[in-house]
Amino acid sequence: MSQFTLNLAPERRIWTVSELTARIRDTLAAQFRDLWVEGEISNCRPAQSGHIYFTLKDDRAQVRCVCFRQQARLLKFRPEDGLHVAVRGSVSVYEPRGEYQIYVENIEPVGLGALQLAFEQLKKRLEAEGLFDAGRKRPLPVLPSRIAVVTSPTGAAIRDFLRILRRRHPGLHVLIHPARVQGEGAAEEIVKALGWLNRTLAADVIVLTRGGGSLEDLWTFNEEAVARAIAASQIPVISAVGHEIDFTIADFVADVRAATPSAAAEIVVGTRMEFERHIRELGRRLVQRVKYLLLEWRDQVRELATHTGFQRLEDLLRDRRQQTDELAGRLGEALRVRLDVARRRLTLAQARVAAVDFRARFAAPRSRLEQHASELGARIERRLALWRQKLERVALQLEERSPLRLLERGYAIVSDAAGNVIHSSTAVDAGDLLRVLLAKGRLRVEVKKKEE
Repeated sequence: MSQFTLNLAPERRIWTVSELTARIRDTLAAQFRDLWVEGEISNCRPAQSGHIYFTLKDDRAQVRCVCFRQQARLLKFRPEDGLHVAVRGSVSVYEPRGEYQIYVENIEPVGLGALQLAFEQLKKRLEAEGLFDAGRKRPLPVLPSRIAVVTSPTGAAIRDFLRILRRRHPGLHVLIHPARVQGEGAAEEIVKALGWLNRTLAADVIVLTRGGGSLEDLWTFNEEAVARAIAASQIPVISAVGHEIDFTIADFVADVRAATPSAAAEIVVGTRMEFERHIRELGRRLVQRVKYLLLEWRDQVRELATHTGFQRLEDLLRDRRQQTDELAGRLGEALRVRLDVARRRLTLAQARVAAVDFRARFAAPRSRLEQHASELGARIERRLALWRQKLERVALQLEERSPLRLLERGYAIVSDAAGNVIHSSTAVDAGDLLRVLLAKGRLRVEVKKKEE
């Protein structure tokens, strides 16, 4: 009778950790290849490599997620803690830790569009940096002569802009810098245009404009690169993007925001027209002020003309002139008297000689006498001419020493408010009002400082 052993126990299979993890990975990858998962982002941490790691959770569970750099750079917004999102991707296992996670291909905000969320995030970040502050915005030039327009040369915006400028101010020089305003590469072209205009200083003001459109159409002007290029511009920038209800990041960063391209043209021309109106108003006020000053100065001249000090000066001048005339008359009379005496003496001598009839005897003396008489007359004439010259010099000296002549040489007569002539600095104090008489005109001055 043969013996045998029946083993009914199942054969045992022992798995390694790696094998088990790999089997789970394959199973998950096969079952959950492309799916959407909704939840709240937490523990979001971007890595230096560009990958984004976060946890997606709800009120009862959580799952780890990773969005690699290639997918992350295509996102229109930045994932951050607290956002409620729906992620699309595949489920697999990260074998070194034995954790399953979602490899994210795309992320969409729940309840808010990705573009709108990206707009709000960038606006909040740039506002925190101070790029929207009114203190950093540059004023528009008062008289712009060169205007640069960065836009599509075939769009309706440039046509509206130029139409307003031609109608309101046809003399302005407009430089159109072509750039795409929508689609791939548009932001780079706008940044390049702003950089070139600032390097060449080709304009006094830059107008960045395009027509209206959807949020996607206007997204170029919500790019961070465009916003920072506007903020870095040394030339004032006017943003005229879309319609009046459209707002972009460029509007907040620009120095001036215009509701439409046509409104931008009105703003540019308006500054010049406002300046011209201001100049006309200043001219009118200047004319009125000059007229008022002329009337005031005329009254001051009339007041000075009737002042006792001025009248006293005129009296002194009249007295000097009269004294000069009297001296000249007395000098002329004295010369005539001496001449008459000499003539009488000569006549008397001639009579005596004629009575004695010493003609033959005194022919020679007579000849000498006549010669002496002629010489005497010549000497008298010379003496008269000399006295006349002295008289003229005295008169000239009197005229030159006249107070009026002193005034013409740059001197002045200073009197106080009562009309008393000031001879010393001790007679006045700082703050006193004085009157200065010049050769032509008068001045009212205030003593600021006096020196001994």
